[in-house]
Amino acid sequence: MLTLRQSLERGHADHGWLKSHHSFSFAEYYDPAHMGFGPLRVLNEDRIAPGTGFGTHGHRDMEIISYVLDGELAHKDSIGNGAVIRPGEVQRMSAGSGIRHSEYNHAADRTTHFLQIWIEPAVAGIEPGYEQKAFTAEEKRGRLRLVASPDAADGSVTLHADVRLFIGLFDAAEKAEVPLDPGRQAYVHVARGSVRVNGRTLQAGDAAKLVGEARLTLDGGQQAEVLVFDLPA
Repeated sequence: MLTLRQSLERGHADHGWLKSHHSFSFAEYYDPAHMGFGPLRVLNEDRIAPGTGFGTHGHRDMEIISYVLDGELAHKDSIGNGAVIRPGEVQRMSAGSGIRHSEYNHAADRTTHFLQIWIEPAVAGIEPGYEQKAFTAEEKRGRLRLVASPDAADGSVTLHADVRLFIGLFDAAEKAEVPLDPGRQAYVHVARGSVRVNGRTLQAGDAAKLVGEARLTLDGGQQAEVLVFDLPA
């Protein structure tokens, strides 16, 4: 079964410096029908105004992925990491027993557009950790590139959860067709452009939940960037 959720159905928050769309209940947005999907708990599409950002704040027991679509995101945390995340780079922060961090857009004239993803870990109280890797457009062109997994397969960042995240770029005749384990489920999020998911057309911000499906087909893309989560049922 494929269930479509359109972009406009998401929660929305406008804080002036931050404009955010919430795929699942988050902060002041609460919808009991959309509390998460398996261990995928948060998928926020955030836009941070120039010269602003999230001040130092804490997290516990969550695998947090940041994926920048445009601009740059400066990260600093309490375990000694300081880095800038750029488009195509995937950052994984394991909050574990507790971590504090900040995220800023230091550009004077450019908005930072990124996806913030929270995944519930398989085990609580682990030692906090950090990892960041770059994946080129060529690696994702016309295919689904594994970027996060529990076993660091294919050079992906390591998640402390039974979740795999793939990202692909699709345009014109480019197509991906992959089998799905019917005992698991998949979540497809279109970050930009448009693409057909098992014959259904999705636009930027749209998502599809796939339960009991044997195959995922992505085609008919128009400058599409797509995230696919392989999740336990």
